[in-house]
Amino acid sequence: MARRSGLANKKSKVGADKGQLLLDSFVTTNVVPLDRKRREKSKKSHEKVKAVQQNVILEAAAPDLTEASRPEAGGKGRRRATAEVLAAKQRDISVAEFFTKNRHLLGFDNPARALLTTVKEAVDNGLDACEEAGILPDLKIIISPLNAGERFRVEVVDNGPGIIKAQIPKIFGKLLYGSKFHTLKQARGQQGIGISAAGMYGQLTTGAPMVIVSKVRDSLPASKFLLRIDMQRNRPEILQETQVAVDWPHGTSVSIDLESTYKKGPHSVDDYVELTAVANPHATIFYKPPEGDEVRYERTSAELPPETREMKPHPYGVELGMLIKIFQGSRKLKIRAALMHNFARVSSRIASEICTKAGVNEEAAAEKLPPEQVEAVYKAIRQVKIMAPPSKSVAPIGEDLIIAGLKRKFEADYYFSCTRPPAVYRGNPFIIEAGIAYGGKLP
Repeated sequence: MARRSGLANKKSKVGADKGQLLLDSFVTTNVVPLDRKRREKSKKSHEKVKAVQQNVILEAAAPDLTEASRPEAGGKGRRRATAEVLAAKQRDISVAEFFTKNRHLLGFDNPARALLTTVKEAVDNGLDACEEAGILPDLKIIISPLNAGERFRVEVVDNGPGIIKAQIPKIFGKLLYGSKFHTLKQARGQQGIGISAAGMYGQLTTGAPMVIVSKVRDSLPASKFLLRIDMQRNRPEILQETQVAVDWPHGTSVSIDLESTYKKGPHSVDDYVELTAVANPHATIFYKPPEGDEVRYERTSAELPPETREMKPHPYGVELGMLIKIFQGSRKLKIRAALMHNFARVSSRIASEICTKAGVNEEAAAEKLPPEQVEAVYKAIRQVKIMAPPSKSVAPIGEDLIIAGLKRKFEADYYFSCTRPPAVYRGNPFIIEAGIAYGGKLP
């Protein structure tokens, strides 16, 4: 004999949630006498019904949950995402966005270092521009306190050749934009990221735009730009563009407001300017710090550093992946010719010796060489004696000018300098130079 469960006889209360109402009116059971086996079967059936009831309650109480985010039966409420949901979250990351969140990679990890890095990037640009144009550098570095010393305005003016109007927004308002990245020769800046990163840091900490003034010749007015960086698209945003009159015939002025800290002592801006004056005796540097007296470092040499020349990479510095790329790009060239064409100090004899030690046919097409044979060539390069890279791609200060720079700053009894021969690392030649001042009025 069947009868309704006691659950069905309960009166529903006003305001009970929808899920509980569904549960109260759902189940009927049999109450006829059952043997042991049938009771166990009925119990399992009852548990299945209870699981269904829980799903009904869940759908009624939380209808906004998606299928991907419902807790599993017997789980602890953990949300799950499908591959489609994860795929919808993927997007490109702008270079500017990346460095905004990882500013420490560019030298802006604390306020004191941020001020030093900003000054350094602007000074490096000015020195490089003057030397490339064959002009003896005259630099002005002015740091002005703002907002009770919590912010500073950094202004650096050089007497270089200036920048044409069309290039100013890209150079200062776009990261990874420059002319030196693809050339293999000495330069203070290489990546096209330094001064624009300084402007980005100033924009993040103060909201103020960069102010750029540049003049290419005396007969033309100077171009003035107020720039921001569009960080999502990594492109310049021009707020204002005007023409102004300046009292210098050519050059560039960069002004950046930033939140920073000014300190004296080692690793400070003052220390950096002093050492820059020592290492660049051909430059005149005027420096006005936010505190204390202004300083002027007059040039002690009227001779510019030797002009550097672009060179090919040295084979000792090439890595396997780069060698594969070079061979793949050597269209219609045999292996021997590809080695001679793409690397410095590789003559016909050296190229043939490399191929012999690698066990490859020097007349085979370089672009079709299988990876295992490219690796054999890579290992053979280390076994062949190759001349050091040419030093024309680097411009040493020179022993005499190092001593002149030391005398410019330090009153000592003895001065000594040394310039080592060029060496190579990852295909890039470098020179180590050192200078010492001893005795006299030194502490």
